[in-house]
Amino acid sequence: MNNQQSAGYQAGQAKGQAEEKSSQLMDQASNAAQSAKESVQQAGQQIGEKAQQATEAVKNATGMNK
Repeated sequence: MNNQQSAGYQAGQAKGQAEEKSSQLMDQASNAAQSAKESVQQAGQQIGEKAQQATEAVKNATGMNK
C-alpha cells in the first residue's frame, strides 16, 4: 500500500468513526429530550392533582361539597 492509499484508508477510517460518534450523540440527545418530556408531563400531572386537592379542600371548608 503506497502513501496515497494509506492516507485514503485513514481518511475513510476517520470518517466512519466521526459518523459513529455523531450517531451516538444524536441518540443521547434524543434520549435526554424524551426524559425531559416525561419529567414535564409528570410535573404537570402532579400540579393538576394538587390543584384538584386544593379545590376539594376549599369546597369542604366552605360547605360547598354537601
